Amino acid sequence: MTKMETKHWNVDKSGITEKNYPQIKEAAGLIQAGEVVAFPTETVYGLGGQVKMDSAVQKIFTAKGRPSDNPLIVHIAERDDVDNLAEKIPDYAQKLMDAFWPGPLTIIVPKKDGVLSELVTAGLDTVAIRMPDHPAALAIIKETGIPVAAPSANRSGKPSPTKAAHVIDDLNGRIAGVVDGGETGVGLESTVVDCTGPFPVILRPGGVTQADIEAVAGKVGTESGMKNKEETPKSPGMKYTHYAPEAPLYLIEGTTAQIQQKINELRAEGNKVGVLATEESRSFYAADTIISCGRRADLESVAKSLYGALRSFNEHPVDLILAETFPSEGVGAAIMNRLEKAAGGRWLKKVD
Repeated sequence: MTKMETKHWNVDKSGITEKNYPQIKEAAGLIQAGEVVAFPTETVYGLGGQVKMDSAVQKIFTAKGRPSDNPLIVHIAERDDVDNLAEKIPDYAQKLMDAFWPGPLTIIVPKKDGVLSELVTAGLDTVAIRMPDHPAALAIIKETGIPVAAPSANRSGKPSPTKAAHVIDDLNGRIAGVVDGGETGVGLESTVVDCTGPFPVILRPGGVTQADIEAVAGKVGTESGMKNKEETPKSPGMKYTHYAPEAPLYLIEGTTAQIQQKINELRAEGNKVGVLATEESRSFYAADTIISCGRRADLESVAKSLYGALRSFNEHPVDLILAETFPSEGVGAAIMNRLEKAAGGRWLKKVD
């Protein structure tokens, strides 16, 4: 693709002020004109383009190198926008919106025909919708005047961006601009819930946990993988390898001593080994590069730091990376979902 100038705007980290608004208007104006602009949300940075223009949506796929059968999430700023996009919204979905919007929850519902570019939904008869909880994101969407499709603002397959610098590393010269609102808060993409059946089904775990959803909606199903890989996925994050650093990542279970034994074996074979560890365990390892992803006692800190930690390995000469694993409960389910995607299903058996 032709290299273009990527503008960079700084906005207030805590809210949009009169001083910031010219930057918001300029960013929204570019989206209105059919360009794509990255902006912060409470989860990760999104790459926004208007949902009705095929050429604008195609620019999102081209900039990211994203497969065209991977649907996009539509971001809205007003609750009423759901009625303009969705054909039918079950009562339990209304309850979920009441409880978690604005916030890191995406609902999938039957779409209204003729409202969106078919590229947004990858030809499916459903649409994924969320309302982000970030002042810059909401201001840009409101100023644009129509909903905005916004997948994560990174090259497809790489760790999602939690800082504007990550966006620039991946997409400088490929998009019209980046709105810099500082580091994101949650650090992992939204929970995606299929609301087309009799009860909600979690397709991608995120900051809103299964227990959170059950407390509001009752029975909840889960389905994070695909039985038929030839089908179009209903949700981002279901079909393709995502979130991966440049060096191959392997998940490993075991005590720190067992993991160190595997590190020693790999280094003896001539490999430079990186370790993705927690603050509690990092001092127990001897490896070529050790990067912390937060505290095991506070999994929200791991969620917030995970993508930045994975990206940090690209700055070090490692041949492979071993990643500690986490309990698949609460936000741990989202962390493990992202790590398994980043590893492409690669596991090293623990050393006995």
